[in-house]
Amino acid sequence: MLELKKVSKFYNTDGNITTGILKVDLNLKIGEFVVITGESGSGKTTLLNVISGLDSYEEGEMLINGKETSSYTKVEFEEYRRKFIANIFQDFNLINSYTVYQNVELMLLINGYKEKLIKKRALEIIDKVGLTSFKNTKVSKLSGGQKQRVAIARAIVKDTPIIVADEPTGNLDSNSAKNVIEILKNVAKDKLVIIVTHNLEQFEKYASRIIKMHDGEIIENREIKNIENNIKVRELNNKKMKLKNIIKIGIRNAFNIKSKFILLFFVFFVVSITLFFEYSNFKFAEYQETLDGNSMYFKDLSENRILIKKKDKTYFSQEDYKKIKEISNIDYIVENDLFLDCNVKLGRSSVYGEINFNCSIQDIDYFKEKIDLGRMPKSDDEIILQTSKINQNIKNSLDQILDNRFSIENETTNDILKNLKVVGIVFNEKIDEYDSKIYISNLKIKELTSFINRIYSKTTILKNNTNSNAVIFPSENVEKGNAVVNESFGENLVGENLTINVNNICCEKQLDLTINNIFTINNFQNYTGYSNYQLYTFGIFINNEDYENLYNLSNYQSSVFVKDINNIDKTILELTNIGIDTKKIEDFKVDEIKLEEQILKITKIIVTIVLIFILFLISYLVIRIVMKSRNSYYAILRTLGANDKLERKILFTELFLVSNLAYLITFLIINLLKTKFVMIEYINNLVKFIGLKEYILVYAVIFFIVIIVSIKIQRNIFKKTIISTFYEEEM
Repeated sequence: MLELKKVSKFYNTDGNITTGILKVDLNLKIGEFVVITGESGSGKTTLLNVISGLDSYEEGEMLINGKETSSYTKVEFEEYRRKFIANIFQDFNLINSYTVYQNVELMLLINGYKEKLIKKRALEIIDKVGLTSFKNTKVSKLSGGQKQRVAIARAIVKDTPIIVADEPTGNLDSNSAKNVIEILKNVAKDKLVIIVTHNLEQFEKYASRIIKMHDGEIIENREIKNIENNIKVRELNNKKMKLKNIIKIGIRNAFNIKSKFILLFFVFFVVSITLFFEYSNFKFAEYQETLDGNSMYFKDLSENRILIKKKDKTYFSQEDYKKIKEISNIDYIVENDLFLDCNVKLGRSSVYGEINFNCSIQDIDYFKEKIDLGRMPKSDDEIILQTSKINQNIKNSLDQILDNRFSIENETTNDILKNLKVVGIVFNEKIDEYDSKIYISNLKIKELTSFINRIYSKTTILKNNTNSNAVIFPSENVEKGNAVVNESFGENLVGENLTINVNNICCEKQLDLTINNIFTINNFQNYTGYSNYQLYTFGIFINNEDYENLYNLSNYQSSVFVKDINNIDKTILELTNIGIDTKKIEDFKVDEIKLEEQILKITKIIVTIVLIFILFLISYLVIRIVMKSRNSYYAILRTLGANDKLERKILFTELFLVSNLAYLITFLIINLLKTKFVMIEYINNLVKFIGLKEYILVYAVIFFIVIIVSIKIQRNIFKKTIISTFYEEEM
């Protein structure tokens, strides 16, 4: 017995409340063939969705076997659909990449049927709807009438007491429609079949009850044939889906759509290869430290360099710098000495391909060497490149470097300083083969200040005293002192405070903002000036000036360079006497090799953690975009009886298989490189440091990413109703 008492459903669209159905009363029995008709927008499909549990209702009460459902949770409605309802959709909602047999089999697998019964029952039902000769044909290749028969077969095989069908003949020719109606009529002998149609003539002679609707209300409830049946609705009581069947579906899903498989494989391959080579890079660096004692933390190891900090741990003022300059042996001061140790990429595109190399930065005002090729800069956009005498990469590309324009960028942030012309080249035997240095104007250094500070600083975002893992982006569309955040941050946030903290090993800064707008996919470009909403869903957008000021940090550490290295100890004493703590750069590469190794190990841990987080975020976003095209698939599983836990297991299995295949391919490539099958010296040196420990660690990270991504994607799927998911797919 299915009963509705004064049931109403309302929709809220952009603040406008509309009525789906209004105070509907119904009492339906097993054995009835119920036809619901009415013009478009009359509420017939809404009524069907409420009955089938695909959509919720706001008023009244719906009872199944006398049990009220108004207090049902999402989980209880999932169980209601699983035990009582089988759906037939106008648009079929079949899995096009599956065969006819696989679509019908899926229903039985999800609902825990015994393996020996699945094949027999599936084939019987397929034969019943006349599709035996098409059982191994992919659904995408069937006609509309054939697809509808597959949908009916899938509904019948579930063997629930209630079958609901929305316009089951709407896309069919007259002959196909007649066959579908006959099948449904035969099924109605021991079930409650509810049909929604705009074509009453097709169903009228078969109906036991005809219901007409208008403006969400029932205007006619005509019983054509009295069904004397007071049998309670029999709920389906199947077991849980077996693990081997979950694996079976997972394998099928992993490879059934080539484009999806390739994208997922690529994501996990990139994650695997990046983690392996990031870790081996650090291992290689540690090895190099043991060989020559060089510091990987400090790029500029000039013997006349001294690191300075104030003893009271406050930042340097211009008055402080003036006192320091008065010391006779001081040649010059680098106030923001992060530039000296920052590693950026100098690159350009040419007809011969990409030309790029890693560099540290120095102020042109302090350049005192002889130029080997070219000339001294004459304008702010002209630079000098200093490199090793044995750097073949540069020597072989001199005609593509000298008098050509390059850009400075950092590979992790993609910040760029464009159109810098290399007008001079210096070869220095003291520079490592893989390192270079560029001398640029003080004006350009100031332009790079916020860029360098962002690289070396940690950004923390506090919203209502709660940490957020959002990413800051500058925007001309945002007013100064304000911020624009995503709707996912919460409701009613306009007017709330937002605090951004930036800190590094030297200093820190705080920016207090007010949230003045919430961006959605519809207003994203208008509020932010950016396109591609999916890439910035975790973004917080602030004014360009606020963005630059945020990273315009005071200097708590600087470096001084002495004129005479023989008097460096005297200079250190003079600095100490005016309240300055000092450290010779020489100490870091000779006396404190062990300390440097510890710093490198700590850095390795920090960078690895940050890299894992970044890789997780990127992989999650990409996988989410890829899997969004599969939302309808998981919505279909929900209509068949799959709950959130089962869908998470199926999704995890799919991602687990693809990630393991990507990991295996990465493993084979690394071991192939170890045999020096491909001779690339740098790569061959790196892979030597990848061992069992690294294989285990990387696999653990991949496994962790798969688990977290599966959980987050599954939760996003179940946040929405099945109907809203299907609607989004249609959009």
